[in-house]
Amino acid sequence: MEFKHQATVTLAEVAEAAGVGESTVSRVLRNHGSFSGRTRERVMAAVERLGYVPNRIAGTLASTGSRLVAFVIPSLSNIVFPDVLRGASAVLEENRYQAVFSVTDYDPAKEEALVAAMLAWRPAAVMLAGYEHTEGTVKMLRASGCRVVELLDLDGDALDIAVGFSNRAAGRESATFLLERGYRRIGYVGHDLNRDTRAGKRFSSFCETLDAHGAPLVAREILAGASSVENGRLGLERLLARAGDLDAVYFSNDDMALGGYFHCLAQGIAIPSKLAIFGYNGLDIGRATPQPLSTIRTPRVATGQIAAQMVVADAPPQAVDLGFELIDGATA
Repeated sequence: MEFKHQATVTLAEVAEAAGVGESTVSRVLRNHGSFSGRTRERVMAAVERLGYVPNRIAGTLASTGSRLVAFVIPSLSNIVFPDVLRGASAVLEENRYQAVFSVTDYDPAKEEALVAAMLAWRPAAVMLAGYEHTEGTVKMLRASGCRVVELLDLDGDALDIAVGFSNRAAGRESATFLLERGYRRIGYVGHDLNRDTRAGKRFSSFCETLDAHGAPLVAREILAGASSVENGRLGLERLLARAGDLDAVYFSNDDMALGGYFHCLAQGIAIPSKLAIFGYNGLDIGRATPQPLSTIRTPRVATGQIAAQMVVADAPPQAVDLGFELIDGATA
């Protein structure tokens, strides 16, 4: 889908759509002064329909252009997103842009509210994780007039610029790696797949690949909440209590895979002869364990760097595939 820059929706356009004066719209949005309940309903309906976001710094950037780049990311506890921010910040600082960020906790409704808050400051660009947003978020982004960069996924249609890799391909290659090494009784440990849609895409493609080779997933353990080393340890413990004859386990990411690795060490489960472990992300700590983790390494810092470079250069709409690297490791 081709992205076209749109002029920012103005207060005057909202006033015209609502059939009231601009001063009335201003009073409604500031919730100050006199107006009827019916007038408020008409104004807010026009705001929602047009995707209007109030300008908190109206007039201050008209001559110079905004130097703000807003990041709306799912988490700071997952090293993936700090790595992206680190890569982007270096480029932005060199070009005298200022990065600001907010955290959604993988909540689409919270993402929508935070996007609205960020757009109120009229940034030069908004960067978000993935393609899955609420209808309200998409409407605001399309009406904002700023650049939109979607990160860490290429399985979908970008609003403007996308930088990352295919999560479905990562899931497929992970399954192929395990199958080619003779593993047939494979399980999965992960976190909330409805909230982390990129993990959901990897898992779906992983299972499809197993099915296509006549070795369907034997069992899964999905834990509520964010991914963590502790949840990985607990998830593998629960999984093996139900399906103790597994020969390999695929984890949603390296955090959880390391938790599974520590569980095996504590229980005397030989890796990989008794149980193989495979992760995702390629974290540095996974290379420092006694047996380096078998995983997929993703270009997180490079994703941030290239995304920032494209914003600074005002690049045309496009999707940039940075690919990923499968790491053999020693756990599978």
